Amino acid sequence: MRRKVIFYIGFFVILVIGFYVALTQVIPGYGEAKLPIMNTVQPFSFTNQDGQLVTQQSVEGKVYVAEYFFTTCPSICPMLNTNMKKVYEAYKGEPGFMILSHTVDPDNDNVTRLKWYADSMQVNTNQWVFLTGRKDSLYQAARNSYLLDDPQNNLQNINEQFLHTQFFALVDRSGKVRKIYDGLKKDEIEELKKDIKRLLKEHNTGDRFSNNMFGS
Repeated sequence: MRRKVIFYIGFFVILVIGFYVALTQVIPGYGEAKLPIMNTVQPFSFTNQDGQLVTQQSVEGKVYVAEYFFTTCPSICPMLNTNMKKVYEAYKGEPGFMILSHTVDPDNDNVTRLKWYADSMQVNTNQWVFLTGRKDSLYQAARNSYLLDDPQNNLQNINEQFLHTQFFALVDRSGKVRKIYDGLKKDEIEELKKDIKRLLKEHNTGDRFSNNMFGS
């Protein structure tokens, strides 16, 4: 009798495990903890390297990574974009993925300068877009949408500000910021690539909202 009970218990455990494994294969992302929702990207309007307008409608329904840099940066920006290119290469040609690189120095990084820089990167600028615009709008987006700097810094005189951040923001198909990564760390770049794959498989997250990392 005892052997029979043990047999049935063992059979049931194996059945449950088998069912769980089957679900993980059939349903993308099943069994994985979802990335939290950190913030919602606010409406924006910038100009790309070709002089074309880029707004939130341009990335609607796409997973994208947002970063900030400037073309004359002698320090971290070249390293950041070397790492970003690894992300680009991993998802080159994926129609559901984009990269938005915003300048922090719009006085110097005009359309012509960004076009030159984009050409030097040798990337498809329909997928990896380089953006300029009003300095206050660029910085507001960095802080209030992408959480790449403390929003309290917006209280300073815009003419005296210079944003210099090494972080990337991952945004899902419905415009929610899901995670922030250190663009100088190789392990976080690998993590970013894996998380992009997860979000590409994930359904829209709707209108859910979570407080940002700096508080509100």
